[in-house]
Amino acid sequence: MVDRQNRVGSKFGGGGVSSAQQSERERKERLRELALETIDLAKDPYLMRNHLGTYECKLCLTLHTNEANYLSHTQGKKHQAGLARRAAMEAKLARQKEGTDVMMPLRSTTQTARSQNKVKIGRPGYEVSKSRDPVTNARCLTFELHYPELDDARNRQPRHRFMSAYEQRVETPPDGNYQYLLVACDPYE
Repeated sequence: MVDRQNRVGSKFGGGGVSSAQQSERERKERLRELALETIDLAKDPYLMRNHLGTYECKLCLTLHTNEANYLSHTQGKKHQAGLARRAAMEAKLARQKEGTDVMMPLRSTTQTARSQNKVKIGRPGYEVSKSRDPVTNARCLTFELHYPELDDARNRQPRHRFMSAYEQRVETPPDGNYQYLLVACDPYE
């Protein structure tokens, strides 16, 4: 709470005069606390915290400086239109699948059973080497991954993703000085 007693132009015991800027800041803080009580941001599938510490809406591709800004964005026209567009697209795809594929329920159960029965065969071999670019003298890292037991290497390509320290859940507290490289390829772990 703000000390309202010792302000210029206020009577003794009157609580003081609050500036418009101060009252607006307090109002925003009250709204943020109220919104955080009612909405669980951990379960929001579109919220992502990036490596800079700001928040991104994956649906609208917008950047937000804090949680309150993101929460007000979720109530806005752009985000609501994106949600409606996505729901309409998913409903359309569901109708198309429902109408065209008679064997769909049978196939989906067998595919999930196959994916659950896949045996993971361990971790791939890898080498990491440091070097310098001869032109710019910048430091470089080279990652060599070895997947010797892939049955058809042309159809299976490893996927990769750079992850910020704020997205990962292994090391706490997150250190913004680091980024992580994730590489995955079935049937390896």
